[in-house]
Amino acid sequence: MTLWFGLALMTVAAILAVLWPLARRPGKPASGSDVAVYRDQFDEIERDRAAGLIADKEAAAARVEVSRRLIAAADGQAPAPVDVSRAAIWRRRAVAAVALLVLPFGAVGLYLALGSPLLPDQPLAPRLAAARGAQQSIETLIAQVEQHLERSPDDGRGWEVIAPVYVRLGRYDDAVKARRQALRLNGESAERHTALGQALMLSANGVVTAEAKDAFEKAVALDHGDMQARYFLGLAAEQDGDRAQAAATWRALVADAPPNAPWLDLVRSALARVEGARSGPTEEQMAAASDLSAVQRKDMIRDMVDRLSERLHRDGSDLDGWLRLVRSYVVLGDRDKARAAVGDARRALAGDPGKLRRLDDFVKGLGLEG
Repeated sequence: MTLWFGLALMTVAAILAVLWPLARRPGKPASGSDVAVYRDQFDEIERDRAAGLIADKEAAAARVEVSRRLIAAADGQAPAPVDVSRAAIWRRRAVAAVALLVLPFGAVGLYLALGSPLLPDQPLAPRLAAARGAQQSIETLIAQVEQHLERSPDDGRGWEVIAPVYVRLGRYDDAVKARRQALRLNGESAERHTALGQALMLSANGVVTAEAKDAFEKAVALDHGDMQARYFLGLAAEQDGDRAQAAATWRALVADAPPNAPWLDLVRSALARVEGARSGPTEEQMAAASDLSAVQRKDMIRDMVDRLSERLHRDGSDLDGWLRLVRSYVVLGDRDKARAAVGDARRALAGDPGKLRRLDDFVKGLGLEG
């Protein structure tokens, strides 16, 4: 009923919008304000003529037109009389009849053809209740699965199903328990060991604990192609402070990865992070450098730059590394080596237009073009 009432209101509004202009009387006299406007225009023409903005001939023509309108307004007559013949009146009535008949009946017919008149109303409150019911149904299903697992704790399939649900809900401790049960009941596999390691990491706020590392190592032992487990082993090495081992793990992972693997950028970023840290001077090196002569410090910097260059020629996907290398050569005064490094970087990054644009902008800023 609410729908039909709304449609009726819209139809009435549409009819009024059509009939309102037709009901207005033509030939309404101009108001007194119109006279004042025309007098201002007349004065403005005189000012423009006196200032030389318009020619005398154009000013005369404009004065004639404004004078005509001024006289008509002063006499209370419309500037252009409207023909209100019988034919015009008949046309108005015809349009009004069409508006009164075609609009409502046409709207109803179109709705019956394209709409759904038998569809019941859907108030907001029942829809909100349905949404709450859907959420409650999910919680009910989880509770039912948990009750089933309490009665049948040896149902390995049930533990396997509920474990990822716990992860999505942020119940990481429960996810760890479910993963352990699934591994115990369903047998060892690289996938199950990796899933257990990830649950242990999430439960430890992203830290690769000793138990999580053990799970990843077992996964790799069962399947060396388990890329997730190998990545997390590299992360474990980084968290332990062994950046060399982390770099070696991730470098091997990049070498074994399919060319279009979606996670390659993640691994390369991690590799650049640890390699960049390794390429920088340590605290001991900085302390030793303070006691060196200017020549010795320059040699020390060259050694670090050479190591950075070697790393980039092994894996050239690190744009930031290339930018550091080029800048280092410029600072050392080796502009030829800087240009050569730019060429090497362009070849290494040929498949990434975005990185090439950043490299070109950087090179232009250093004045190395040409």
